[in-house]
Amino acid sequence: MEKQKQAYLCAITAVLFWSTMASAFKVSLRYLDFLHLLFFSSIASVVILFLILLVQNKLSLLREYSGMDYLRSVALGFLNPFLYYVVLFKAYSLLPAQEAQPLNYTWSIVLVLLSIPILRQRIGFKSILAILISYFGVLVISTRGDPFGLTLSNPTGVALALGSSVIWALFWIYNVKDKRDDVAKLFLNSLFGFAFISIALLVFSRMPTSGIRGLAGAAYVGFFEMGITFVLWLKALRLSRTTAQVSNLIYLSPFISLVLIHLIVGETILLSTIIGLVFIVAGIILQQRWGKTTPAIRTS
Repeated sequence: MEKQKQAYLCAITAVLFWSTMASAFKVSLRYLDFLHLLFFSSIASVVILFLILLVQNKLSLLREYSGMDYLRSVALGFLNPFLYYVVLFKAYSLLPAQEAQPLNYTWSIVLVLLSIPILRQRIGFKSILAILISYFGVLVISTRGDPFGLTLSNPTGVALALGSSVIWALFWIYNVKDKRDDVAKLFLNSLFGFAFISIALLVFSRMPTSGIRGLAGAAYVGFFEMGITFVLWLKALRLSRTTAQVSNLIYLSPFISLVLIHLIVGETILLSTIIGLVFIVAGIILQQRWGKTTPAIRTS
């Protein structure tokens, strides 16, 4: 199979897996609370990433990193998977999946806003317009179709879902500055993140017990949300002639996700959700066309 076809196959597989995540989060939270879901999914993530490193013969890289590299992984692991998923899973426990997923999808717009104070970048009028378009979509979704009434469906859940996008954008900014191997640093981030998750569980909850459905859901999230899918996406980007040829496929994910939320979770998809998501995606596409941002690779 030629490289470009392999790139499309990897990218489409990644997009399909990411499209299932909102449903997987919501279904898993029926059997686990948000900290327990994160605990079990993190175990699965660490295991699968270790196996990927082993298969790719990259375990030796871990011995080459300096103490400063490991400290960087501690900091990044605190942001993601620990803090990011604590906030995201709590948001999903409070909001319908059809609301939490599009609100979290705004992270690439947040990335533009954070690049102003952190990266000292300037944005023009067109970029500001694109951001306003996206956040009008946020308002439509979070008010369930009454953007001018300004009555949020669940203020805490909305704040957490939008907050998760801020955490991911911060993680993205500092992660792209780290030039280590992607899979190796993802494994270390997950390993240190799991340590933070375990501490949080001991302090704020209790050691989890779960039935087979909760464990299966957590394993699915850990394998595909936190592990394999990211590696597939990186492979697609490497194989593709240009990143644009595969990165544009990512915009299918939130719409496929809404279909799966309806079929799997059983939510009736509101017209306001569809309209709001169209505004969010349109703003992101316009910002990437007019601005200088990295294509989004985060869809759940």
